[in-house]
Amino acid sequence: MSDALRAVTAKGSCSEDRELIPDMSAGHEATNRAAYSAPKLVAHYARLNYLTVAEQHLFKTYLHPGMAILDLGVGGGRTTPFLSAMASRYVAVDYSDEMIRACRSKFPDLQFEVMDASDLSQFADASFDLVVFSFNGIDCIVPDEKREKCLRECHRVLKAGGVFIFSTHNPRSLFINWQWDRDRLRRIARRVVKRDGLLFDLTLAALTSGRVMLGIARSIASAIPRAFRRLPSAAFWRGEGYIWEPSGGGFLMHCAVPAKVLAELSHFDFKLLQLLPEDYAGHEYSTRWYYYAFSKD
Repeated sequence: MSDALRAVTAKGSCSEDRELIPDMSAGHEATNRAAYSAPKLVAHYARLNYLTVAEQHLFKTYLHPGMAILDLGVGGGRTTPFLSAMASRYVAVDYSDEMIRACRSKFPDLQFEVMDASDLSQFADASFDLVVFSFNGIDCIVPDEKREKCLRECHRVLKAGGVFIFSTHNPRSLFINWQWDRDRLRRIARRVVKRDGLLFDLTLAALTSGRVMLGIARSIASAIPRAFRRLPSAAFWRGEGYIWEPSGGGFLMHCAVPAKVLAELSHFDFKLLQLLPEDYAGHEYSTRWYYYAFSKD
């Protein structure tokens, strides 16, 4: 990075950030809430019914039968079947009335509450064994003070030794859509060539080569608009800050690299248990978000 660009980006909440995103005020809370209340997005989230590979690993590692579980930012209930099946008590919250209505429609026998994750005063201290904030939901809490309140509240409602699992966006993510399913390529090659041998190896190599080229082309195509949005922002260079995300009607999201997340969580007496890149590759410029598991000391 040039000295001139370094001088500009070192200013913190600087003028080029304001060109990309509006002034960080209470209006952003309304903007983000409106984005997650839009019927089209609510319907999309309500259709989701899977766990990511990283979530599967973390839930398998830290989720045990009989736990009291708080599912923050539940959205359309994507995580509900997996978490509620293991819980002695399952409570899910979201600040979007529309999302909660969708969840109650899908799971009428479970407890869903309209609630801001920065104010969990409805729950007593040490009420839960596990708190989950999936799909980077914590990133939509603005401004910084509200996110800090959320972290403080998560710590408060957790029992001693309880686990907090969440994910957060990587501000330096530029190159995406380059991964591919290697097993799928092998299945295609097997349909073309029935037996192992040189012909099968050559077919698989040709398919892999083509998929690599396609992946590179897609990654470059998607990186260009992401670079235009992210490179001018202080968040990219500092490793922490706010970025305007245009998808889903547009919303303001907080992003942080792992070092910044670890520093922030250390202020709330959380101890890191595990850190997982979303794509398991772990490259600083390709990982879209990171998953974290912390315990309450």
